Amino acid sequence: MKLCTFAVDTGFGVHERIGAVTDEGNILDLTVAYALTLTARDDHPRAYDIAEIIVPADMIEFLCNNEFGHEAVVETFEFLDTDVDDTSLEGPAGEPVVYAPEDVALLAPLPRPNSLRCCSTFLEHLKNSKSDEASIPQYWFDAPLYYKGNPATVQGTSADVQWPTYTEMLDYGLQIACVIGHEGQDIPTSHGWDHIAGYMVFNDVCARDILNKETACMFGPSKSSDMEGGNIMGPYLVSADEFDPRDDHAMIARVNGEEWSRGSTRDMHHDFAAIVSHVSHGEMLHIGDVIGSGTVGMGSGWEIGRFPQPGDLIELEIEGIGVLANHFVKT
Repeated sequence: MKLCTFAVDTGFGVHERIGAVTDEGNILDLTVAYALTLTARDDHPRAYDIAEIIVPADMIEFLCNNEFGHEAVVETFEFLDTDVDDTSLEGPAGEPVVYAPEDVALLAPLPRPNSLRCCSTFLEHLKNSKSDEASIPQYWFDAPLYYKGNPATVQGTSADVQWPTYTEMLDYGLQIACVIGHEGQDIPTSHGWDHIAGYMVFNDVCARDILNKETACMFGPSKSSDMEGGNIMGPYLVSADEFDPRDDHAMIARVNGEEWSRGSTRDMHHDFAAIVSHVSHGEMLHIGDVIGSGTVGMGSGWEIGRFPQPGDLIELEIEGIGVLANHFVKT
């Protein structure tokens, strides 16, 4: 299923909710929909209390319920059947249950992850940053290297990316990210897939001119990838039972509607099972941790010699997940 976090304007202010995308592209408010299911099925007097526990309006809390939350969502879709796309459907208290996409604002599926890591797993991208493949250290092939990002700088699709004053070369980074759904430490590679809840598109925005200076100092990304709103995720969290990054899912970048970059999820040198295992060595992975794959080969403007300009619309798409669309703006 495709899960999302969305904001909706109510008479009591803007509320953040979690939803699921229907076959027709509408957004089902999962908490209210499950309360409606309980009320209609069992006339349960505490339907809202139960719904807010099993299907809470917070993505990380929902993921913490594991199979109980998943089963509740499946049960809700089965109960609503064709009504799942009825935007006039009302909850037990008369509130909306189904929203047309234009009536909500999609946020990052996890507006503030527990942690954020970004790996380097696409060999072509690394080769494009080196003068020759022989200069790539052997350890890169042995382990999925990563750095930690700032989970407080996450935003979702349609949000503007403010152009930092310290760079002239703001760039996109086309990645896929996994979300941890089961905690664990020292996880064997053979069990790595079992700890993943789902996948998102990830735009790792980068100040390319600053990154070049940082790497020349033999230091990983720091200020070049550390900016307000520079970690963009979404538009949906697609559950792991419906999406496998080992398959050939096209990864596409467009700027103002023109295709600039194209790659595939299956080109990762280290897959997510290996990544999960490596990151968990001597360290607990928690539900709601996010790990990016690193930029796909040719998945940045820097690799093709073209850079977005202020006002440009950057769209990053992964087939089977969706499209992240954001403007780079100077104010």
